[in-house]
Amino acid sequence: MSPGGVLDVGQQALATEAAADPRREAARREEQALLVRLRRGDPEAFESLVREHQDRLYDFCFRMVGDREEAHDLVQEIFVSVHQNVRRFREDARLSTWLFRISKNHCLNRLKYLQRRGRGRSDVYDETSAAAIAEGGGAPPQPDAALDAARERARVQRAISQLDPDARMLVALRDIEGLSYDEIVDITELPEGTVKSRLHRAREKLADLLGRFEP
Repeated sequence: MSPGGVLDVGQQALATEAAADPRREAARREEQALLVRLRRGDPEAFESLVREHQDRLYDFCFRMVGDREEAHDLVQEIFVSVHQNVRRFREDARLSTWLFRISKNHCLNRLKYLQRRGRGRSDVYDETSAAAIAEGGGAPPQPDAALDAARERARVQRAISQLDPDARMLVALRDIEGLSYDEIVDITELPEGTVKSRLHRAREKLADLLGRFEP
């Protein structure tokens, strides 16, 4: 690449960053305004928060516990905790990151409780479970294609459920929710190097499990 080409690429990167900054600043101001309303006890602000985040938190909880009813209960408990503790939020991370941090703690505690009761892992994923996992993905074009997709989602979830809770959490946060390493560090309160090394091992284990389970 010519020096001019390098300069062009650099200028494009700077232009992209400059364009992104106003959006990030606008998002930050919007979050600040929402926090002010939440701390005042504004019910409409809380409803807005729930609408915006409940689906992602539900998906994360389901990946963690492997049970839809448990995930539904967890999401309700999480928002109760948010409502009770929002005034103590130190703003040391984004609001969405704080929500995932609370969700992580609730999920890990629930997994410990389920394991004590002998329900720590979901080992059976039949066609009914597969169909349930496919719900909410939009209207499928063909029933056969929908069932195949549902079975594949069930296979992935079955493999995830065989990971230990910490590995499950990292795979869910990074590979399913698509969070950045910085966000995961804030959520898990682990060093970035530890997050990356544990995630690498979790991915290797997950790949091995997927290879064992029949597609």
